[in-house]
Amino acid sequence: MEPESEVEEESELEQRQLSVTIARIVQRLRGSQLHSELEREARTSLRKSEVRIESLKEDLKEFLRKSGWEKKLQNAVYRELNVLPELGHPSAPPEHTKEGLMYIRRAQVNWEKRVLKSLNSMCTEMSIPLAKKRSADEQKELLHKWNEMGTDEPDLSRFRPVYAPKDFLEVLINLRNPNYDSGDPTSLHSSWGLINVPLPVKDLPELRELYTELGLNYEQLGIDDTMQISPEPFEIEYLRLGQKVLSEQDSAAAQQYIRQGCPTTLRADMWALILNVNNQLEDSLYYEQLKSNVIQHDLLVDNLIYKDVKLTASNDDYYFVFEDYLYQVLLCFSRDALVLDHFNYSSASPPKSFIKGKLALEDYAVVYPPNGVVPFHGFAMYVAPLCFLYHEPSKLYQVFREMYVRFFFRLHNISSHSSGIVSLCLVFETLIQTYLPQLFYHLREIGAQPLRISFKWMVRAFSGYLATDQLLFLWDRILGFNSLEILAVLAAAVFAYRAENLMEATSLAAAEAVLADLSTLQVMPLLQLFLFATSN
Repeated sequence: MEPESEVEEESELEQRQLSVTIARIVQRLRGSQLHSELEREARTSLRKSEVRIESLKEDLKEFLRKSGWEKKLQNAVYRELNVLPELGHPSAPPEHTKEGLMYIRRAQVNWEKRVLKSLNSMCTEMSIPLAKKRSADEQKELLHKWNEMGTDEPDLSRFRPVYAPKDFLEVLINLRNPNYDSGDPTSLHSSWGLINVPLPVKDLPELRELYTELGLNYEQLGIDDTMQISPEPFEIEYLRLGQKVLSEQDSAAAQQYIRQGCPTTLRADMWALILNVNNQLEDSLYYEQLKSNVIQHDLLVDNLIYKDVKLTASNDDYYFVFEDYLYQVLLCFSRDALVLDHFNYSSASPPKSFIKGKLALEDYAVVYPPNGVVPFHGFAMYVAPLCFLYHEPSKLYQVFREMYVRFFFRLHNISSHSSGIVSLCLVFETLIQTYLPQLFYHLREIGAQPLRISFKWMVRAFSGYLATDQLLFLWDRILGFNSLEILAVLAAAVFAYRAENLMEATSLAAAEAVLADLSTLQVMPLLQLFLFATSN
């Protein structure tokens, strides 16, 4: 085939893919709240004198641009581009959109069955229904103490988390590609680690390219503001730039801006802009509807939420004061059917239960919990850091929900996505093996595989392990680069920073003790040094 023909074919393919992407976005936006508002505004504009029938299309566009609706539409489209999966082959079946590798799809299905079995076993053992309507007195009592749920001390001794990160890690360790020969001598290097699946992950040069704006020649919030030299000129100018970005209300510009960190005073608004969270009246009313659903119905998972908050955030020096917020947000989250939309691009599927007396009859199957997400040990820590930024429950809820459906769901599902937990584990192990081989070998020999220590950090996106200011700097970059891969890089950087002490460890317990406290670490210097000062 001649080069010109190849170029033409590639161009045609790109055009087809672009057309399909546009069609998908239009379909997703049609019927949305924004679509209704745009239609209403367009009709209103027809009564304005500057809109003429002979130039209707152009005049409408101009009106929407001047009134700010064009920018809102751009942000909505940008949001969809950030969450939609990459287009696969046109003839690929729908499940390939969720996950392209069959053995990973099967592993996820088996994991979901195991989680659901654990939930049903708890339900049977304790003779507690999955869901029941609260009595009038119970509804009145819960409504009365809605803002003081942290003072309530229900007996949770019989409840246990459905699973913990270490249980999930064991599943990932046993994950295998049946078509891949792990005994191949060329794969020996990767077999040193716990994860033995051949997924394409970025090496250090590729990570440097991805995180270019973290380079040593870029000024950063989280580094320059902690140094002895006066960082004021950069901070003042960067703050001024951030205020301009917010005034423009452009999600794409905000995402680019935050790659170098975000000033504390702008962070709440900047994150909301990137996530396209507007907190309009309709959003507040929807949150109140979710709250009403919590008041009316008692779910088994409510106890799992209570238990998780008590075991994690309530015992954390940074987050215990937000206990009431955590209950409110997580209880409402469990009832939110809008969360189900993320299963369109997630490898997971929502668990289903059956109405009493209708077991195995598909017409009587219902998603349980209503949002399709079974909370696990540590789940509350996805919400806790956001409580520092948002004090209005409705906005806090919306930001958390958007963070979850964009990022956090990938940390507890089995997938081949580059931001999925399997890929993060592979990136971490590859970095340690390649650039800290002596340390990796030593820890392996004493029974302290590095991933057994770092896995819990990555699953919780380091929430509860780093000081809050450092965690927020880290999450700035997750939002800025629209990727979770930075979690694996930071985990490797922590091992590099503590390498000397780890080389003296003689057991898993000793190695864990060296890495038990990460609260004094400065995240950005660690990341910069590991990414850009590590020798190839």
